[in-house]
Amino acid sequence: MNLRDRLPKILVITVLVAGVAVIAWDITSTSSPPGSAHIVVKVPQLSSLAKRGEKDFNTNCAVCHGKNASGTDKGPPLVHDIYNPGHHADMAFTLAVRRGTRRHHWPYGDMPPQPQVTKSQLKAIVKYVRELQKANGIVYREHHM
Repeated sequence: MNLRDRLPKILVITVLVAGVAVIAWDITSTSSPPGSAHIVVKVPQLSSLAKRGEKDFNTNCAVCHGKNASGTDKGPPLVHDIYNPGHHADMAFTLAVRRGTRRHHWPYGDMPPQPQVTKSQLKAIVKYVRELQKANGIVYREHHM
């Protein structure tokens, strides 16, 4: 069999190998696309309200969303561009805590309501998350569907 006859088979094998390489790179990539459980978070000097929010976050949210909102195998990182204020306004966090939220963006289950979180705790928690986001380059970007 000459090269001309083997060319289609070689092309198919090349495409398959390239596909496997792309998948392997995606799995081992150090970036944090949806599906990643944990990211590295830079913690800034926090305002007094955010410091209070950090305590309330650690008590009520960190078990799923991780230390410094970095994510776990139970819940996504909140210090992620998906949660920038232009895509998820502060009210989205409020509604998620009050009503729970259905699974979206991430491969985790639904988030149940968190009725133990008071209104003042929630305000402080949102401030904490927003200050973490800002320190990590996550700022308002207008969301387009």
